[in-house]
Amino acid sequence: MAAAQVSVLSEDPVADTESLADWLRGEPRLAGRVRASGSAPKPGELGAVLDTLTVALGAGGAGGLVTALVPALRTWLAQPRRSDVRLKIGREGGPSVEIDAKRVKTGEIEHLLRRALEHDRNHGQDSDVQE
Repeated sequence: MAAAQVSVLSEDPVADTESLADWLRGEPRLAGRVRASGSAPKPGELGAVLDTLTVALGAGGAGGLVTALVPALRTWLAQPRRSDVRLKIGREGGPSVEIDAKRVKTGEIEHLLRRALEHDRNHGQDSDVQE
């Protein structure tokens, strides 16, 4: 099953990832599709830092996911405490986009998500697209 990867880039990525995970799990269409993951612990660390969310795309593909994610991310990013948060979103083997809460316009979120999540793997586009 294909999945989207959402990495939280902030001063406190663990807390912000937990906040975003709770927010997305509260969306009926995303319930049961969101799980936290992270990189392997570095030497001297006791465990992995959970700073990435994996969202299952399901059999319906990315279109339904984008429709569910857009309003959830738009609202979450608009929260006043989110001004220093960036999200890096993409699919394994596809391009990714970085959405900066301070710089992105609300209307651009859907375009950026579709660009990353509905990538045609046969065209071999660049793997990092920053807006």
